[in-house]
Amino acid sequence: MQRKTFNRFLMTSAMALGLGHLALAQTVTEVPFFYPVAVGGPITKVVDGLAEEFNKAHPGIQIKPVYAGTYQETIVKALTGHKSGQPPVAAVLLSTDLFTLIDEDAIQPLDGYVKTAADKAWLSSFYPGFLLNSRTGGKTWGAPFQRSTIVMYYNKDLLKAAGIAKAPETWAELAEAAKKLTKKDSAGKTVQYGMQIPSTGYGYWMLQALATQNGAVLANDAGNAVKLDDPKVIEALEYWVKLAKDGVHPQGVVEWGTTPKDFLEQKTAIMWTTTGNLTNVRKNASFDFGVAMLPAQQRRGSPTGGGNFYIFKKATPAQQQAAFQFIQWMTQPERAARWSIDTGYVATSAQAYDTPALKAYAKDFPPALVARDQLAHGVAEFSTHENQRVTKALNDAVQAALTGGKTPAQALKDAQAEAERILRSYR
Repeated sequence: MQRKTFNRFLMTSAMALGLGHLALAQTVTEVPFFYPVAVGGPITKVVDGLAEEFNKAHPGIQIKPVYAGTYQETIVKALTGHKSGQPPVAAVLLSTDLFTLIDEDAIQPLDGYVKTAADKAWLSSFYPGFLLNSRTGGKTWGAPFQRSTIVMYYNKDLLKAAGIAKAPETWAELAEAAKKLTKKDSAGKTVQYGMQIPSTGYGYWMLQALATQNGAVLANDAGNAVKLDDPKVIEALEYWVKLAKDGVHPQGVVEWGTTPKDFLEQKTAIMWTTTGNLTNVRKNASFDFGVAMLPAQQRRGSPTGGGNFYIFKKATPAQQQAAFQFIQWMTQPERAARWSIDTGYVATSAQAYDTPALKAYAKDFPPALVARDQLAHGVAEFSTHENQRVTKALNDAVQAALTGGKTPAQALKDAQAEAERILRSYR
């Protein structure tokens, strides 16, 4: 009798434990999280590690990173999932995708999750410059994460050899320095360019930097009107084209992806690109290099860039709340500092720069502060409704001018006409 009672106790306990496990399993909230990276490697390991760390600290939530390709491929997959009823719960997408995501009714404003004083302090902790592409219509739609500005990398050894004492600070100084830094072999072939600005993929971003420095504003805050054929924008593109015509910048289109490689191989002495390349350059440069703010014409200036966290509308309320917890956790000062150190992106809050880790890193490596300091001269990145189509029109104009297919004025006039056609219905 005692044995039977004991056996019943075991069976009851086992059933209770089993049901308990089942109940526990049922309460785990899964959060598919789209992150834009085309290939595996260090970044995926960092993201995997952070997701695992979060999951251990939050047993009721399971963050599942999905590496969905480039930024462009990731938004296509996210919106395809949204339309088919299987969207991600959270994603890092370009901050400039804001209007597109709103037009598709794909994302949820963050404001509804910001309830406590701590939540409000968190939201107000981001650098204001990074929130410019996160807010519209009185709502906050994205949380800044891997954000950047364009900076100027320069080869200190080559500048010194050319008798240039410091990084160029104006357009005139840049053109003059590029001339001194350009070298040809005995056959007249250019073996080292003075400078290089990439024009594929993000050509619009580079042109916006030049246009901002020349005092132009490309788009309104509502994202439904642009001024691509403004004389100041035309002058900016003419300056870029002239550098190539003068032979101090490569002719034609310059690939975004190969520009850091050209710099590391000393095929160019100066390059403009995202601060997100900083860690790559630091690890791989065989020469002494510096990082500087972009030079000024009428003013200094760089658009911000990079990605924000978004929460998708068709996820369940539990998934959305879990995603919000994850986003808050990922953007805490300690993790923002770690992300900046690991990648080169700008940490998104002043508190991150007060952490011991980032203070020590910046003390040892001052170039890590240049992109942050440049925020004082930063502007919102070019972003409109139907952003991909409007951006393509501007990218096409940049490339047409650089390849000589059109004059800068004609290329930008055509881009303006195309943008007008696309944006007319949004006014």
